[in-house]
Amino acid sequence: GVTSIGNRSFYGCTSLSSVVIPDGVTSIGEGAFLWCSSLSEIVIPSSVTSIGHSAFYKCDSLRVVISDGVTSIWDSAFGGCDSLSEIVIPSSVTSIGNRAFSCCGSLSEIVIPSSVTSIGDSAFGGCVSLSEIVIPSSVTSIGDHAFGGCRSLSEIVIPDGVTSIGEGAFNGCSSLIDIVIPNSVTSIGKDAFYGCRSLSEIVIPSSVTSIGDCAFSGCVSLSEIVIPSSVINIGDYAFYGCDSLSEIVSPSSITSIGDKAFQFCNFPNDLKQELISRFGEKIFG
Repeated sequence: GVTSIGNRSFYGCTSLSSVVIPDGVTSIGEGAFLWCSSLSEIVIPSSVTSIGHSAFYKCDSLRVVISDGVTSIWDSAFGGCDSLSEIVIPSSVTSIGNRAFSCCGSLSEIVIPSSVTSIGDSAFGGCVSLSEIVIPSSVTSIGDHAFGGCRSLSEIVIPDGVTSIGEGAFNGCSSLIDIVIPNSVTSIGKDAFYGCRSLSEIVIPSSVTSIGDCAFSGCVSLSEIVIPSSVINIGDYAFYGCDSLSEIVSPSSITSIGDKAFQFCNFPNDLKQELISRFGEKIFG
């Protein structure tokens, strides 16, 4: 019997509406069902361990069930599947690839099992309907732009164990009100929370040593922030345009603050002058 579905086997079969993958198939190759825009339903059997790069990319009509057995969902595997509204990732999966579910415009909820240790770059980027997601405590890394542009996401808890929040990880999450950053995180990447317009408060844990360029730029609802004494440097434009930010605690541990880091913040004059005396006028533009 068939044990694998080869690379690009059904590429561009735009009239293909249904397919049965038989038990015994262990892998679905790269681009196997790429651009099968009429494919509406598929069950991936438990014999399958690997779903290849772009395997179901731009299957606009697809709803899918992934059975236990799959250990890896490769890059772009379900990217651009516009009709995919929910998906359960089985507990056999350990990694979610780059762009694996990117631009799945109808995806509103997803359960990530505790077997997953890494979430790839842009894994859920542009999932504009995604309103809630639970990241399990097994995850140690959140990739660059992993949830970028998830404008319906209102709250998220980053579990203990995650050490870095990637570049642009939550960039443009304009509904994000509440986020918990655990004590395991040591760096907040460039653009990490850029444009999170609804974020009114955030606690930066005492494990963080650096805040990247533009990390909180455009967070217009952020009114106060305490920077812990572990932080050594704050990047360029880090809090640029945070026009509700009127209070900040900046410890003596900070050795450098980048250009325009606090431009357009609403600090009282005495605080502004104190910061200028320590770091120079460049931090305000």
